[in-house]
Amino acid sequence: MQTILFCRFSYPAEGGFQVDHSSVEDRRSSLYAPDRMESRFALFEHFCLPGLMAQTDPDFDLVVLVGTCIPDPYLARLQALLGPMPQARIIARDPAPHRQVCQTVLNAARKHINQPCIQVRHDDDDALAVDFVAKLRKAVSDCEGLVLGNRLVGFDWNRGYTLCPSTRHPFEMAETVTPYLGVAQAVTVQGGVKQSQMNFAHSRINRFMPTVTFTDPPMFLRAHHAHNDSRQKPKVPNPDFHAPTLENIDMLRRRFALTADAVQRAFAPAASAAPRAKD
Repeated sequence: MQTILFCRFSYPAEGGFQVDHSSVEDRRSSLYAPDRMESRFALFEHFCLPGLMAQTDPDFDLVVLVGTCIPDPYLARLQALLGPMPQARIIARDPAPHRQVCQTVLNAARKHINQPCIQVRHDDDDALAVDFVAKLRKAVSDCEGLVLGNRLVGFDWNRGYTLCPSTRHPFEMAETVTPYLGVAQAVTVQGGVKQSQMNFAHSRINRFMPTVTFTDPPMFLRAHHAHNDSRQKPKVPNPDFHAPTLENIDMLRRRFALTADAVQRAFAPAASAAPRAKD
């Protein structure tokens, strides 16, 4: 079954952000601000891509959505980073309603619209475990009856870690077990069904389809930083961060193909621009 990982890289959608902008032009200015883009590229290169490149099952398509208005130097940088990944394609679209354009791009990425597929939403500042695709395929196979009997079925891995920059340590981290967080989440879509995973809020997919949840082992990493869209509003809770232990460092290497140095490089622009207040 075709597996499509869908990633939006600073795409200036109409809607789709928790932070409102008065116009598409204001959104472009915010998304392409130099300090923000340096942070996004550092996270994408050093935090997100290593786990994707190290997948034990490389049979997936990575579709990266960008705006047609992305400045040329940023587009060239993105192309260079994705060059070593034969699974990757960059798709450029004009600004448009968020769910509509994501659905269109995902359907266009399907090799056979009348055949079922697996769709995975993945943010450019998150990381997936190196066996995510393999475990996802096995889970779909194990749930064959459920998948074949429903238009859409959700698969959700709820255990992972949140990492953040720190002035006291190279970085800090905290374990999280949160269902429907939107990381390490997939949806099987039956052949002929044109709705996509991106038609549904990740936290509410269980209202619209049967879902299967897995809680072990850790399957994702989230980056916690000043440019998180989900953290731009007040009263956002902070996990109980701590310095990484030797066991944590080993887990990052085994599960996510990440070294402590790579994580520190990923957070370097964010740390220099906006160090955490409690540090």
